[in-house]
Amino acid sequence: MRSPGLARAALLVLCAYCLFIGFTALVVPHTFYEDFPFLAHWVERLPPYNEHLVSDVGGLYVGFAVVLGIAAWRPQRLLVVAACAGFLTVSVPHLLFHVTHLEGFGAVDGAAEIAALASLLVPPCVALWASRPAVPCADRSGKRNSWEEGPAAGRSGRGRLP
Repeated sequence: MRSPGLARAALLVLCAYCLFIGFTALVVPHTFYEDFPFLAHWVERLPPYNEHLVSDVGGLYVGFAVVLGIAAWRPQRLLVVAACAGFLTVSVPHLLFHVTHLEGFGAVDGAAEIAALASLLVPPCVALWASRPAVPCADRSGKRNSWEEGPAAGRSGRGRLP
């Protein structure tokens, strides 16, 4: 792995974000709807309020936090890829929705919202890069070392995902 510490840090940033969003939406869904992000009130600009939907989204974010936290605890390549792919699968369409639904937002709020959502794409990309196998190096005999770390070394050859 190129940088397990960097992968772990990026995953923990996402985990903390998901815990914050998730528990807020799950525990106080109406407050989340009316006040989030607590200074700009962006969510309420996309009516109507639906307690069931908001609390379900909160639960989904808490679920993501669990998966991201496990990936941070044990940053094995496959787990990191699965956690980041899942997060990106939700985050990219979420960003695209907001990019195309800026009615009711002033220029500053719209730009801030898009910048905030776009910034969430950075940590999973960092974690994916950091969890890539280290660049192979030659040992003293001139043979290339395996890229794989951990107990799977030798079984998969070069350590890449199938």
